[in-house]
Amino acid sequence: MPVAKRIAVDAMGGDRGPAEVARGVYEAALHSTSHFYLVGHPDVLQQELKKWHNRPKNIEIVPASEVIEMTDQPAVAFRKKPDASVVIAARMVHEGQADALVTIGNTGAAMAVGLLTLGRIKGIDRPAIATPLPSLTGGTVILLDAGATVDCDPNNLYEFALMGSAYAEHVLGVTKPRVALLSNGEEMNKGNTLVKRTHQLLLSASQMEAPFEFVGNVEGRDLFKGQADVVICDGFTGNVLLKTAEGVAEMVLSLIKQELGRHIWMRPLLAPFLPAMRRLRTRIDYAERGGAPLLGVNGICIIGHGRSTYYAVANACRAAEKAVEHNIVEVIRSRVCKAPLMPPAT
Repeated sequence: MPVAKRIAVDAMGGDRGPAEVARGVYEAALHSTSHFYLVGHPDVLQQELKKWHNRPKNIEIVPASEVIEMTDQPAVAFRKKPDASVVIAARMVHEGQADALVTIGNTGAAMAVGLLTLGRIKGIDRPAIATPLPSLTGGTVILLDAGATVDCDPNNLYEFALMGSAYAEHVLGVTKPRVALLSNGEEMNKGNTLVKRTHQLLLSASQMEAPFEFVGNVEGRDLFKGQADVVICDGFTGNVLLKTAEGVAEMVLSLIKQELGRHIWMRPLLAPFLPAMRRLRTRIDYAERGGAPLLGVNGICIIGHGRSTYYAVANACRAAEKAVEHNIVEVIRSRVCKAPLMPPAT
């Protein structure tokens, strides 16, 4: 019988406020045996939970009197706001009162709190946000880093490959994950200095029985074609790519809707296309994946989009449950210990 999971949720983060987070946790709790801790202002959260008469018994409010705002400097706010909701939620994970943290607030704050409260896994120099993306093959591509570490060296990217492949294998069920390096060309001599040096490092790792298959460079346009299970890059590049992809997806959906509804006589003809449109939205909507794990810290931390709806929050909670179920921190720790020890890239 599986052990019940305990999920601490930062209820005060996000663009839509605690009402959306509380509803998301409510939806997750209705269909789960996990215990959810809503961390935030008790009066606000009690008022939100009163909206539902059938409040699940597996939701508990944990008081927090402060909030780290989007405009706060993460490291400074961590020191000046010890009673912030995300700090208390992370502390619960660190002290063993919870198995995972979910936050949709300030990403920088989640990073700082994760590092300063949970610490790093031994052997990992820098953490990475591993964002799941859809592919044309129907599978999932893990992109990391999506914004945790903007300045990287080749050894950091090698660690990202280890962590990303561990997540793909144990959480997504991919055998011998294919790892690719994001570049401006498929040829091994393409890219900036970081990409070229990392390419050589990953080639060396592939010759030393690394726990992944290095398939070389991929361009941005090939990211969604399913040519690799894990794509690695520095956090600056990954974050720009991710936000650009989100913007393009939203634009395409809006343009399709505009064009199909441009003329009144066309509207009756739209009915057969609506199910396909809904499936298309489902495949490319970030809310379907909910959140991305911050890999490399000594605890499970799921970071959601700042503008997450309740549906996205519920899915972020499910992502946390899955990471706990597959014991992803121990999997990464084991992988780092067993991976080929690479010489520092020069």
